[in-house]
Amino acid sequence: MISNFKGKTAVLTGGASGFGLECARIGASLGMNLVLVDVQKDALKEAHDALKAQGATVMAKRVDVSNADDMQELATAVFERFGAPHFVFNNAGVGAGGLVWENSVKDWEWLLGVNLWGVIHGVRLFTPMMLEAAKKDASYQGHIVNTASMAGLLTPPNMGIYNVTKHAVVSLTETLYQDLKLVSDQVSASVLCPYFVPTGINSSERNRPEGLKAEAPTQSQRIGQAMSDKAVSSGKVSAAQVAQMVFDAMQADQFYIYSHPKALGNAQTRFDAIVAGHNPPDPFAERPDIGMSLRESLNE
Repeated sequence: MISNFKGKTAVLTGGASGFGLECARIGASLGMNLVLVDVQKDALKEAHDALKAQGATVMAKRVDVSNADDMQELATAVFERFGAPHFVFNNAGVGAGGLVWENSVKDWEWLLGVNLWGVIHGVRLFTPMMLEAAKKDASYQGHIVNTASMAGLLTPPNMGIYNVTKHAVVSLTETLYQDLKLVSDQVSASVLCPYFVPTGINSSERNRPEGLKAEAPTQSQRIGQAMSDKAVSSGKVSAAQVAQMVFDAMQADQFYIYSHPKALGNAQTRFDAIVAGHNPPDPFAERPDIGMSLRESLNE
């Protein structure tokens, strides 16, 4: 359990917008040192300046989280300025959809790079620092929060590439939690599984690297983008509310963080089918109109 945030250091990837920025704002209000990490230069500067004006100690670094060298430079810079961080929010993420066989190699490289390798790099670089700090200081408390998605517990159709990355993050984080329990009671972990929250992830293409630019979108990808735009923009739970859930969870050493607990009914149905050996259940059982519309659109 985390008892105090004041004066502690937090590294936040995807820190210039969405959950990352809202967690940084809470951190600033609690007197934390903040390391903002993002690939979007203009948004990063804006976030840095706003938080600094709030009185926070802020370091901003433009980093491609999928790049091992970039992340190593980040880890070195953090340690040189602040020492081992107390909190790491591996939050950077991008979205894409479409029928799973229609995603290109570049699509896979982009999503796996940011959504999965970004988390892997954050875990492999910062966890050893945190454990070493814990060995040297009995009062040290550390926590790692990896952002997955409710899509990491479900398998909604027409967004398989995203599902794959987020399932991997859930598995990685559950294992991280168990591994940490073997070696320390001072460092723990949580996984954030938000549902549809207005964060800007539906406009991820704005940050797609030039070398991984998409080909002309297929019909299924256009449909997936339109559905994502509608679902994300109409979300009723704000990123700020989810950020507060994250801080509450860290204080309570709560592992699973859900923005929409009611969505877990679908996860329960899925796991019941797995245990029973049944075929995957209809994801549109509660909203057959959506399933019918999607099928019709894909078969036009």
